[in-house]
Amino acid sequence: MALITAFDEMKGLDGQVRPAYAALSQWLAEVRPEVLDFRRKEAELLFRRIGITFAVYGEAEATERLIPFDVIPRILAAKEWDTLQRGLEQRVKALNLYLKDIYGKREVLKAGIVPEDLVFQNPVFRPEMNGQKVPHDIYLHIAGIDVVRVDADTFYVLEDNARTPSGVSYMLENREIMLRLFPELFSRHRVAPVENYPDELLATLKSVAPDVASGDPTVVLLTPGVFNSAYYEHSFLADKLGVELVEGGDLFVKGGIVYMRTTQGPKRVDVIYRRIDDDFLDPLSFRPDSALGVAGLMSAYQAGNVTLANAVGTGIADDKAIYSYMPEVLKFYLGEEPILKNVPTWRCREPDHLAYVLDHLEELVVKEVHGSGGYGMLIGPTADKAQIAAFRIRLKLNPRNFIAQPTLALSTCPTCVEAGVAPRHVDLRPFVLTGRDRIRIVPGGLTRVALKQGSLVVNSSQGGGTKDTWVLDR
Repeated sequence: MALITAFDEMKGLDGQVRPAYAALSQWLAEVRPEVLDFRRKEAELLFRRIGITFAVYGEAEATERLIPFDVIPRILAAKEWDTLQRGLEQRVKALNLYLKDIYGKREVLKAGIVPEDLVFQNPVFRPEMNGQKVPHDIYLHIAGIDVVRVDADTFYVLEDNARTPSGVSYMLENREIMLRLFPELFSRHRVAPVENYPDELLATLKSVAPDVASGDPTVVLLTPGVFNSAYYEHSFLADKLGVELVEGGDLFVKGGIVYMRTTQGPKRVDVIYRRIDDDFLDPLSFRPDSALGVAGLMSAYQAGNVTLANAVGTGIADDKAIYSYMPEVLKFYLGEEPILKNVPTWRCREPDHLAYVLDHLEELVVKEVHGSGGYGMLIGPTADKAQIAAFRIRLKLNPRNFIAQPTLALSTCPTCVEAGVAPRHVDLRPFVLTGRDRIRIVPGGLTRVALKQGSLVVNSSQGGGTKDTWVLDR
């Protein structure tokens, strides 16, 4: 499984430029380095003017940061995207069926596919959702599925983001900046559009409104507020969707119905696209000290009078230990082989798996089951002896909190760096929308790039950047 040579998406393993990259390769050969550097600085200036920033929690000054943007696009051929799209649709269908089952009949547990304790003892499992019917049986309306590539034909799902996946504003802004700065490059390609994502998202959200909603459901986007690290995205999406951006204090519940305060008086709310974690949604049902949520929201939800996107309790589908069972889960519900593979995973909760991991720490990537953002993980091949020794202690003390995976040689794409153009490792987060009528996926997604030479960590909080993702139209 361990791969030594990283697959270069432009040149392939044989060094020959792959067809999808032919026009880009020619353009890179023609464009002068100083022009590329000037456009890179221009892009950075545009992003600063727009105000796309994020905050890193725990930093002493909590300063706003700009996510670095790479001006060289990542390109996928139409055939490659077709495979990805089919695999993404298949996976999200299985995730939705799994969530319905976990909070319903629990057939997957009875069949022994997923261990019961992994669900019931999981802090993200929500007993409040047991037996709870959600509108149209859809739990996972917006999914961000992280995908990596290791060769010309093989994509792996690295992670399922099923709670409040972020990053779509960067996908949209990256495309707008590229269209503005590189019209001549677009003229050489037929690039499938992503600009219709807000329309697709709004159509998805309206389609999942409760049956009791009016013919034109009222949708709002619920944000924790300006101090949240993703507040820019919340504001950006509300504006693009043409819906109200609200905080907990803007909503109230009366008679089992959610209302929004407006200058014309209370207005009924049918769908809440929430960017607040379960714990903070309703102080009457979850954390009583939450000032971010809406008192009584869960009672309105349980009465079937409002749709929450995503549903409460979806964290039980994106836990990294649950991830390791996804191939079996998918086969259980759909009777199909997974189109997109899982990365082979050792569950440190199992003694034989733990023993293997402890013996091979220098070769593996070890992750916290509930970790995110690139934190709380060990990349064995790049760690020093002290880091490995410290992680060994953590593993022995709490093995259930970790999984381990082989160190994948993530594919590389040409990237604009200080020394010129060089390959850097990338992943991809496509956004999958599940509505009452169908599944929608705009072609592409957010490509994240590890800007440090040799680094496999693409997270923005760990110094990663982003790229525009081009899917070539036929």
